[in-house]
Amino acid sequence: MNHDIEFVIRLSGLDLGQVIDGLEARATAWNLTAIYLETGDAPDGFLIEECTDAQEARRLAEHYQRILGSLIQQQTEQRDR
Repeated sequence: MNHDIEFVIRLSGLDLGQVIDGLEARATAWNLTAIYLETGDAPDGFLIEECTDAQEARRLAEHYQRILGSLIQQQTEQRDR
């Protein structure tokens, strides 16, 4: 699959909210994994994601944040029309 292709996907507001919620959960999981790998501290019940090191976990958390930023920006632009 060519990763440079951009897609236009139509979702209801409710469905977009669910997608955003899921991506936020993934970003949080990767961020907490990075913190755990750096400090050894983790919230109760937290499941550590599988990765090589804290740097990889941070990159993944940042990737999810970029996706979220793009979705939220598009949502705001379309809602404000």
